[in-house]
Amino acid sequence: MWFLIGIVVALAVTFIALQIAIARDGPAVLSNVDRITGGSQGAELLERARYGEDPAQKLRVWRKTGTHSPMPMMIFVHGGSWSWGDPDSYDFIGRNFAAQDFVTVVAGYRLYPDVRYPAMLEDSAAAVRWARENAARLGGDHDRIWLMGHSAGAYNVVGIALDPRWLEAEGVPEHALAGVIGISGPYDFYPFNSESTRNSFGEWPDPEATQPISYARGDAAPLLLLTGYADTTVKPRNSKALARAIETKGGAVELEIYSDMEHSDPLIALANPWRDRREVMARILAFTGKYAQHTQSEAANPSLAVQADSR
Repeated sequence: MWFLIGIVVALAVTFIALQIAIARDGPAVLSNVDRITGGSQGAELLERARYGEDPAQKLRVWRKTGTHSPMPMMIFVHGGSWSWGDPDSYDFIGRNFAAQDFVTVVAGYRLYPDVRYPAMLEDSAAAVRWARENAARLGGDHDRIWLMGHSAGAYNVVGIALDPRWLEAEGVPEHALAGVIGISGPYDFYPFNSESTRNSFGEWPDPEATQPISYARGDAAPLLLLTGYADTTVKPRNSKALARAIETKGGAVELEIYSDMEHSDPLIALANPWRDRREVMARILAFTGKYAQHTQSEAANPSLAVQADSR
């Protein structure tokens, strides 16, 4: 009897500790679970680096051991309402995409309250510049760069892909982008009705200029927009609206809405042990494989059918 009570108490304490850890840094917990259940998958943390003087302007670079150069590069930008988050917490992204033969760069950026718009876009573009400049040394292809982000990070990567001034300012040619993956991202959220958006964007004199949808165009790099129908943090309307806008301009865009997923679920699906039971990784790899042999100009001409449900 006492033995069973001890087990119950131990499980309860473990559960409470896990909930506290998730509340403090959910992605870090996810990374630890991924490492324990999935192992290294042959991926290694190749380098910790900085692309700027601010402590938040840091990078973690992952690569699969024994692979042949040059490999495509995947630059991932984390979420966190533009006010929190750390590349150190996203090793599961580095491991799992390095295992798929990408040189994977997990990038941080300066956060509120230290900065506001457009610092997150400037920093994300600077991270791309760093990756491109160091591609050969890292075993990557400087003209096959994929961008991926979750939530606020999806805003960042889609924003710099659609509005060319940010990459131009860093000397990164548009043809270097192979494509962009936005996961649960906000792209059309003015008027600002949340504290996080008011904090980071509310002081900008032209608020509509802060919205990625304002820069929808037909000649941008191909976009894959992933979202959950049950997402109440960043409603799927954002992805639907941007997909329609890009398609109207004749651009290359694909939209996937998962009926049973909430805001973080597509991100969780990229970690072990959930990765083998969800289709998100397969969807991303199908997208990158589809455009792997395309130049940006070839990929941007055809208008791809938007793949979405009717809701």
